[in-house]
Amino acid sequence: MGRRVAVTGLGIVSAFGDDVDAFWDALLAGRSAATEVRLEGLPPVPACVVGDVDADAAVGRREARRMDRSGLLAAIAAAHALADAGDTGVDPWRFGAAIASAHGGIATLAENHRAFIERGVDRVSPFTVPLLLANAPVAGVARVNGLHGPTAAPATACAAGSDAIGWAYERIRDGKADAMVAGGAEAAIVAPIMAGYLRLGAIASLERGAAAASRPFDAARDGFVMAEGAGALVLEDLEAARARGARIHAEIVGYGQSCDAGHLTSPDETGEGPARAIRAALDDAGLGAEAIGYVNAHATSTPVGDAAEALALRRAGLGATPVASTKGQHGHTLAAAGAIEAIATIAVFARERLVPCANLDAPDVDLALVREATPARVGHALSTGFGFGGHDAALVLRAPDAD
Repeated sequence: MGRRVAVTGLGIVSAFGDDVDAFWDALLAGRSAATEVRLEGLPPVPACVVGDVDADAAVGRREARRMDRSGLLAAIAAAHALADAGDTGVDPWRFGAAIASAHGGIATLAENHRAFIERGVDRVSPFTVPLLLANAPVAGVARVNGLHGPTAAPATACAAGSDAIGWAYERIRDGKADAMVAGGAEAAIVAPIMAGYLRLGAIASLERGAAAASRPFDAARDGFVMAEGAGALVLEDLEAARARGARIHAEIVGYGQSCDAGHLTSPDETGEGPARAIRAALDDAGLGAEAIGYVNAHATSTPVGDAAEALALRRAGLGATPVASTKGQHGHTLAAAGAIEAIATIAVFARERLVPCANLDAPDVDLALVREATPARVGHALSTGFGFGGHDAALVLRAPDAD
């Protein structure tokens, strides 16, 4: 049996700000961070945009100038998580990082493509390539913090944030690292990417206004609300964390993966692929479905995706378990979703209240959906992540006092 893995640090950057407690307050209050956004050449769209951030304070001016926005958001979230964790005492060569990103430095690519077309090759930044790669956020986090341990940049689309946490958990569990920063970052609210999602028919309309555009599990849902942001968790060996007197936010006890290996964008309509990932996470945790007291669902507010996930949860034995998706409030942060939603899930332990599903007027799925913040003592919770290409991931978290 491997080592147990604790979560000792949390850091977030979202449209609600960069404070975890403020983020939890907003979720429990059912507030939405979505606004109407106008990008060049596109119709108005709903989006959740991160406000001004003090990158210089988090990473220093020199490093801030050598990062794409996705890297900056990752570095700020990681800085907050590391500060929250305190001094782990871990050898930097045993301290790693896993930060997911789907679109990497797409803003850098868009900016330099325009410079190339309008002004020629000499106006393209020499940092274009290293800043646009999907590994730029994790490389920046490792560089700024001097982390020399194992690193990874999962790019399994919108499952990647969950995969980053799962990969980091396995490194510590198996003794290949003593501590990890794990999470995801995304900053893809740029015209070419938004245009692509619009052409896919994936973006929510403004028919009900920006704040009510994201409607997970609601019959009126018609697409997701794009968001930028980053989430980071510090994971470390549980016994070492206890020995140094660290505050334990949660314990990661299970991780599962699968792949639908089917449609380019649509999920497995039978729900079998996601259900297998969920069952694998439960098996890894040594738990039955009845042990789960809350599910933070990936549900993005797309008609097909939410229905498939609801079926998957029922197939995995979670049809009667309290379920909510928080994307109706903070939007869909793509590869950062798994990390941001793991932090949202931990709110259930910290605040002893079930986080609700916003904008839920007429549910059309057969699940025990959480309609409002409800007092509850939960021992174990599940967080899911699913992405284009059929990537499925699930995490099981344990409350710090569940023993």
